[in-house]
Amino acid sequence: MEDLPKPLRLRAKVSGCHYYGLLAAFDLDELAEGRRYTSVRFEITLDAEDAVAVRLDSDGGSLGLSYGQGPPRPVSVTADHAVRASTARPGWLIRMAPRTGRPRAWSFGTHRHRFGWTYADPSGRMFLPLAYGMHAIVEVPASMSVLSGHIGLRVETLGTWRDRPVRSQATLQDTVAFREELPGRVEPSAAAVRLCMAADVASYSQRPNHLAERTQTWLVRALADARRVAGLDESAVAVQAQGDGQFTVLPVGIDESMVIPLLVAGLADALRRTNDTLGPTERVRLRVALHRGLMKPADSGWVGTAAIAVHRILDSPPLRAALRDNPDVDYVLGVPDVLYRDVIRHSSLPPLPDTFTEVTVELTEKQFIEHVWLHVPAGDDA
Repeated sequence: MEDLPKPLRLRAKVSGCHYYGLLAAFDLDELAEGRRYTSVRFEITLDAEDAVAVRLDSDGGSLGLSYGQGPPRPVSVTADHAVRASTARPGWLIRMAPRTGRPRAWSFGTHRHRFGWTYADPSGRMFLPLAYGMHAIVEVPASMSVLSGHIGLRVETLGTWRDRPVRSQATLQDTVAFREELPGRVEPSAAAVRLCMAADVASYSQRPNHLAERTQTWLVRALADARRVAGLDESAVAVQAQGDGQFTVLPVGIDESMVIPLLVAGLADALRRTNDTLGPTERVRLRVALHRGLMKPADSGWVGTAAIAVHRILDSPPLRAALRDNPDVDYVLGVPDVLYRDVIRHSSLPPLPDTFTEVTVELTEKQFIEHVWLHVPAGDDA
């Protein structure tokens, strides 16, 4: 995020999306003697409509490149990324050099999934170049792993016939498809104190296969929406699918006093939206637990007391009874005493401390005992 241009940093923090630089280039064919290009429109259409261009650069100057002797030199962080990304295609950045006496580009489509650049000189007095390079910053959902779309081109030319000026247009007959794998998630590797979350769907085993499959989709979407509301970087969240549930380990260094309330509020809203469209037998109801502690990823999961304790709380009789005895709520939440005293007790944001009840989770067969605070939403929180 710190590498983004200043106007985009706040947007990135609020949206929870990811941002990628996109370099594009194309060449025009030479025309017959006496003809010239007067207009060139280069258009990119992304397949995913929720992936949009948030900045468009039509030349190296606006990108932050300095041109002189030798290769283009970056004078901005964005340009530095472009230089390092184009090592295999150095000519692309040369194509973006500002050209005196040539028409400049007009960009279009900011904040849309269809965007591009138009170079035009309707008078026909200025020569359009044959080689072009452009740069865009694209915003994509955090869950997106592939950026795909199509490239189209339309040109207008000017020539003469019987001493009269003649304009003609041509469009690329078939758009050019592209598909780019986005960089993978950065997996944490060191032991550190982290917040973790476990969730489980009630009565999942009683659902037929077709409904169980849809329930998994609803669950994954609701939890992802909750993390987005909490402002978490999805690429830094470790997600472990569990069929009827999900275990997630959140990034190191988050502000729990903000993340926990926003996470709970986001989950409540996501479940409400989901269940508003479902019938009584389809409704998604969750047991949810949070914990915090020293954890480290290993070959088959996470190692640490908190990773075990959060599942003990999740599956405990008090949480199960709370969900069973309150059929109108979409979820119940359990947190350990350490989180309640460190975070919840001082919070002025829902869920408020007086909405929690202290219970003891004792699992003799697991040799586990812990003081837990149980939250059952009421009213608008349900």
